Amino acid sequence: MIIVTGGAGFIGSNLVRGLNLRGIDDILVVDDLEQGEKHLGLNALRFRDFIDYRDFEQRLEQFATEPIEAVFHQGACSDTMERDGRYMMRVNYEYSKRLLEFSLGRCPFLYASSAAVYGNGDDGFREDAACERPLNVYAFSKYLFDRHVRAILPKAETQVVGLRYFNVYGPQENHKGRMASVIFKFHNQIADTGVLKVFAGSDDFLRDFVYVQDAVDLNLFFFEESRTSGIFNCGTGQAESFLTLAKHVAGHYAGAQIVEIPFPADLAGKYQAYTCADLVQLRAAGYGRDFTPLADGVASYVEVLKASGGYHVTAPPSVER
Repeated sequence: MIIVTGGAGFIGSNLVRGLNLRGIDDILVVDDLEQGEKHLGLNALRFRDFIDYRDFEQRLEQFATEPIEAVFHQGACSDTMERDGRYMMRVNYEYSKRLLEFSLGRCPFLYASSAAVYGNGDDGFREDAACERPLNVYAFSKYLFDRHVRAILPKAETQVVGLRYFNVYGPQENHKGRMASVIFKFHNQIADTGVLKVFAGSDDFLRDFVYVQDAVDLNLFFFEESRTSGIFNCGTGQAESFLTLAKHVAGHYAGAQIVEIPFPADLAGKYQAYTCADLVQLRAAGYGRDFTPLADGVASYVEVLKASGGYHVTAPPSVER
């Protein structure tokens, strides 16, 4: 059995789909459905069972006798605007530590970190403590767990891999609300008004946008390379402006217009104006695959947005493992 926490979420549900495409469906999805519409991301997937993450944590020792092939820990509070530090640390830090402790010596543990740990990026985007300056409590929760992982890695008997996701976009992010990618927001803006809105100065805001399928492929690469442990960036190594992104999206909608709006005051000092993954350690670990160019990723995602509102609605083909 494979356990995927956050399996009803954005990257988690795409990861379950990626496992299905490899003939794997003995999967326990761990998540919560307090947002009931999150079930829409599971409709086309194959998995053994679903359990609420709180019930899973309480019953964790009951799974100790189960043969577990891997734990993909993708579940977290990913709202970078969340101000409740106690909640954030319990869900993102303490829960992660418990799952890691459960997995050590038992099975590989692959988890979601975040490029948010780099803060404004003034010190670079290398997987190095010297580059890490979190700007909010979400980033701090990820930063602290990465530090915990670094402390146990030298004596870990089984694989532990953290992936620092940069700006991931793609299908199945509908439930994320204000944390959804700007592509999802652009699509809805165009549907409502024919206009997509960008912040003033967006030509100077550059991010490393990574297609969700690349994040899935990277998780599965390390799953198959189970002797490799560490913390690695998950980004393309290319920085593109929000204005360039808007133009890519607008090109798929006849008559769509781009307009500038004022930069929100509540984001001042909390906004990463530039991100770009350093891929040196990832390449040294043997990952040689090219990442999806932004134009191609946008085209693929827009196709799903137009066809089904952003969800995968067709089950992956069943294949023999």
